Amino acid sequence: MSLLELEQVQASYGPSQALFGVDLDVAEGEVVALMGRNGMGKSSTIKVISRLLKHKSGSVKLEGRDIGSLPPHKAARAGLGLVPEGRRCFANLTVRENLIAAARPGHWDMARVTALFPRLEERQDQLSASLSGGEQQMLAIGRALMTNPRLLMLDEATEGLAPVVRQEIWAAVRTLKSETGLGLLVVDKSLAELRQVADRAVILERGTSVWRGDMAALDRDIADKFLGV
Repeated sequence: MSLLELEQVQASYGPSQALFGVDLDVAEGEVVALMGRNGMGKSSTIKVISRLLKHKSGSVKLEGRDIGSLPPHKAARAGLGLVPEGRRCFANLTVRENLIAAARPGHWDMARVTALFPRLEERQDQLSASLSGGEQQMLAIGRALMTNPRLLMLDEATEGLAPVVRQEIWAAVRTLKSETGLGLLVVDKSLAELRQVADRAVILERGTSVWRGDMAALDRDIADKFLGV
C-alpha cells in the first residue's frame, strides 16, 4: 500500500481549473520528484494534498485513508508535513518558538532538528525575521519535521538560495532519505540534484500527469519535451 496516493485529481480556483487529472503515489521511505514547467500545477497539487485547496473529483489517500474531506489541521495530524513555497516562518517568534509551535511527540525533537541544521541551534533565541533566507528555509524544514509527519512535502525548498546553502538543503534531504522512513515529495527545478536523491518522478503538463517513472528512466528527450524552456 502506498503512503500517499492521488488518482485522477481535478481542482479549480473558482471558475479557473488548475488540475485536470493528477496521478501520483509515494511509498514509505521513497523520494518522489514532482516536476514540470512553471504554472503546470505542481504547487496546486501540493495544496490539494495539504487540503489547502479542495479537489472537485478524484481521490487523495494517505495510508489508504481518504483524506479528501479533512480540513488542513486534521490532514497535518494524519501525518502530512509541508514546507511551503516562500517558507512562511513566524517573523515575530524566535527560532525555538517557531520549532515548538506545532511540535508533536515522536522521533523529531529539538535535538534531532538542530543536529540536522546546527545553525538553528546557534540562532535559537533570534527572531526568525532576522535570519537569512537560507536559515529561514532550514527553519521551515525543521518546523515541519517537528510535527513528526509520515510524509514530508517540500515545495521549491531551494529556490532563490545561494549555491552553498542549496547544497546544505540537499544534504539534509539525502540524510532524511537514508536515515528515516519518511516519504518525501519534492518540488524543485534542479534536475541534476533531483537525480541524486529521487527514486521516481512525476511530471505535470497543464495540470495533468503526463509522465511517471523511475528517475533513471527520465532521459534527455523526456526532459527536453516536458521540462525545457
